[in-house]
Amino acid sequence: MKLKYILPILLILGLVLNYFYRKPKFINGEKPLDFEIVTKSGKNIKLSQYKGKYVLLDFWGSWCGPCRADNPKIVQLYHQFKGASFTDASGFEIISIGIETNSENWETAIQSDHLDWENHYSALKRFDDPVAKLYGVRQIPTKYLINPAGVIMGVDLSAEDIAKLLSPKLVK
Repeated sequence: MKLKYILPILLILGLVLNYFYRKPKFINGEKPLDFEIVTKSGKNIKLSQYKGKYVLLDFWGSWCGPCRADNPKIVQLYHQFKGASFTDASGFEIISIGIETNSENWETAIQSDHLDWENHYSALKRFDDPVAKLYGVRQIPTKYLINPAGVIMGVDLSAEDIAKLLSPKLVK
């Protein structure tokens, strides 16, 4: 009789713990932690150098089906806003953090998915990547949209939701 009650309680407890384990570390309104990386092309960048722009911080993987399915939408978003003029920002950038172990697969995915922005990085340590650990990333895709003031304005938004947030801020 007691087993009948214990199993559902354990199941619910497991689901709650899993939710909090996978939940992004930061929420809207918080300041993201700064980091410095060397991109795939050898360029040193810091997140803080993009203050004044909208930044999409995109954690993804070449081996991740949902990430790869989302990439065409992210590419479309990039092309829609990359050269745009905003009322409150000087531009839009994407910083892609590859949750990878195989550089060849990662680079092939970047090319085949036409991820043609320049800020691609991976330490090739999968979830032990220093930036992924800094942000508490435990599942992908994970996305942070950061506003020009350097504050998180969206977590795990779809490309469509990002476009809805940015479109009203375009200079007409």
